Amino acid sequence: MLIIGIAGGTGCGKTTVVNQILNELPEGEVGIISQDSYYKDTSHLSYNERIKINFDHPRSIDFDLLTDHLQELKKNNPIDQPVYSFVKHNRTGDTILTHPRKVMIIEGILILTNPELRELFDIKIFVHADSDERLIRRLKRDIAERGRDLDEVLLRYQSTLKPMHQQFIEPMKEYADIIIPNNKYNTVAVDIVRTIINERL
Repeated sequence: MLIIGIAGGTGCGKTTVVNQILNELPEGEVGIISQDSYYKDTSHLSYNERIKINFDHPRSIDFDLLTDHLQELKKNNPIDQPVYSFVKHNRTGDTILTHPRKVMIIEGILILTNPELRELFDIKIFVHADSDERLIRRLKRDIAERGRDLDEVLLRYQSTLKPMHQQFIEPMKEYADIIIPNNKYNTVAVDIVRTIINERL
């Protein structure tokens, strides 16, 4: 099994890069796990307490469970991946049965911050995008998909997203094997990743 970690700041275009890689690969041979599924369970907190959590800090992620799940997949065992609701700021209680694949892509803003998880990645990719571009994408997504309003998104960006990016996410570039600039010129980097994957397949 080839395990690829794809990190980068919020709104940097990780999903676009993942899709560009997937487009050229055989269907059914690649699985994807999102860090977003592994936010810690917050059922013991009220909704008002949950909305105050800093979800851009590494301690908000259940890295132990994510690492355990990856190790199980490497042993060729299926896992029950949690389902997370951004509206309720909590796990839903549902799970998704996820089977091992020849290639597993793990994507998320904080996945390179955890040393045990980093050790499991065969290839570590960091997607880089301009901070203005990331903010614009985040605004559009949170308002359209997550029911947030403009003031809420901007407040969160200034109070947590930006400082957390500078403290935890940007420094993780040093662990990346490949840095992909997310603009129209990134095709070479994506082609290199695809070539590596195809050789493994």
